[in-house]
Amino acid sequence: MTFQGFPVAALDFYDDLEVDNTKSFWESHKDVYKEQVHAPMVALTDALAPEFGAAKVFRPYRDVRFSRDKAPYKTHQGAFVGLAPAAGWYVELSARGVRVGGGFYEADSTRLAAFRAAVQDRRQGAALERVVAQLNASGWTIEGDRLKTSPRGISADHPRIELLRHRSLVGMRSYGFEPVIHTPELLDRIRADWRALHPLNDWCATALAE
Repeated sequence: MTFQGFPVAALDFYDDLEVDNTKSFWESHKDVYKEQVHAPMVALTDALAPEFGAAKVFRPYRDVRFSRDKAPYKTHQGAFVGLAPAAGWYVELSARGVRVGGGFYEADSTRLAAFRAAVQDRRQGAALERVVAQLNASGWTIEGDRLKTSPRGISADHPRIELLRHRSLVGMRSYGFEPVIHTPELLDRIRADWRALHPLNDWCATALAE
């Protein structure tokens, strides 16, 4: 299948699923999910794979074992290409449209310590500052789980304290409902976006491996 964009029906599917997140709705609309959501996402990631690698297209089922929210189905379709543990490229479709991102989304204690050590390092920390500044200047939003206070043992007046507060660090761009998401042109947009995220992903892959 050649990627032709995400159909309007894919967004409508998630609109309806948010209202009626039940097995009965899912069973009666399973074909819509397979044809209008899953198949285009696979086509998109397959087209990107020669440059970025094979993607994991996430299953639609939620793990509700330890959650108060027992809704059985995810209200978005995500796909991820890993470059390093918990770091790589991301694309998502939901009722709010399409968004793309990259960076590291989770760090255990060892990787978090490595991240903070790299940010505090004069050379590596300055390199990350440049990467983040470039992404900001290009319209990316820098997101991630952050501490409200300073990490233990790090001074609040550290020159890179805002970066050091991050427990995850991602660059995100949203296309929302822009008409391009329904066209083959979206493939080229996402390819360019993922290329723009290479410096962030490469920095994370190096820092978190140490």
